[in-house]
Amino acid sequence: MNEKLEKLNRELAKGEARLRRAQHEEKILEHQMKQLTRKERTHRLCTRGAMLESFLTRPEVLTDDDVMDILKQAFSKTGVIEAVAESVKRRVAGKSLME
Repeated sequence: MNEKLEKLNRELAKGEARLRRAQHEEKILEHQMKQLTRKERTHRLCTRGAMLESFLTRPEVLTDDDVMDILKQAFSKTGVIEAVAESVKRRVAGKSLME
């Protein structure tokens, strides 16, 4: 009886150790996912910022407020708003089909 109890306690300890290891690995993977997401976002921002600058004349002399005013004017146009909405709609629909 005593041996059986000791064996069960050893198995319990091993199971708890495996659980702690798995939880630790899960935290590591979650952190890696956040890092990848952050890197992807940074890459996207840099790429799109470069795209925007390619349309601006002498972007180095414009302030952030100047660029924001330009974007507000550009994106207030009905055609642009509709084009953005259509692009988003196409991409969202395309993702739904892939899943």
